[in-house]
Amino acid sequence: MSPTNPNDPDKGKAAAEEAAKEAAELKAQVEAQEAGEQPEAADASAAEPQAEGTAAAETGIDKSAADVFASAEEPAEGQEPAEAEEPADQQERADQEAARAAAAAAEADKAADEAGTETAIAAAAEADEAAEKAEAAAEAAAEKPKKEKARKAREAEQAADQAEEAAEEAKKSARRVRGRRQEEVAKPVPVGLKVSAQAKYVRTSARKARLVCDHIRGKDVTEARAILAFTTRGAAEAWSKLLESAVANAEHNHELIGEDLRILNVHADEGPTLKRYRPRAMGRATRIRKRTSHLSITLSPKES
Repeated sequence: MSPTNPNDPDKGKAAAEEAAKEAAELKAQVEAQEAGEQPEAADASAAEPQAEGTAAAETGIDKSAADVFASAEEPAEGQEPAEAEEPADQQERADQEAARAAAAAAEADKAADEAGTETAIAAAAEADEAAEKAEAAAEAAAEKPKKEKARKAREAEQAADQAEEAAEEAKKSARRVRGRRQEEVAKPVPVGLKVSAQAKYVRTSARKARLVCDHIRGKDVTEARAILAFTTRGAAEAWSKLLESAVANAEHNHELIGEDLRILNVHADEGPTLKRYRPRAMGRATRIRKRTSHLSITLSPKES
């Protein structure tokens, strides 16, 4: 129904449609004035909705734009691809790396001379080898073209890094040795100091143990260790453990140095015998004697 004629529903419907169209046109004009000039026609490809789940929907770049980017990145026909930027003077770079490696090798040699340990000496040798590689790479770079010159400069840089790492390892070893030397305080060794250790109930006979201990009596600790290490008798293992126990007692209880000790006295005494029996013929039994021994060792400083 229309407000002019409530009894005519068709006329009321037409009037409502016309009023809605006028309102829509008026709204469009207002929006156009606010937004300014609009492009007459949009790109058809941009207006097309992208299918859900496609690469264009995920990245926001459609196929045509991707083709444009790809064509821009590809080099022109007959044109070589652009190389990564390298420093202007690769020969100077190689020479600098060789000098850096040589300086690191010199520092490693100095630290090895100060420390005198196997670790420092091995690190110094590694640094010298790396310095030689860097020097060889720098010399080879002078005879190579530009591309090969850059590669040789990188090889010299890697060798210089290896030399510095080896020099740092040698310096660490030298610092450890320096710290130990500072901690060591010269203390007078008491006259007549003796350090002993004893092992009881060792499962070997005293006679067999004496055959081994006779070889190390009066020797210093280092020589005794070598003798026991290459002795094939079974009792040598027990004597070796007892010697290490005595050295540990001297180092821990009296703050002595194990290599500065000598074996003052060593002996093996008989221990209790374990009696066992073995059945023999005609119902008899034979006794089995499992002998034991007590081992003793006494150390003293070499100066005393």
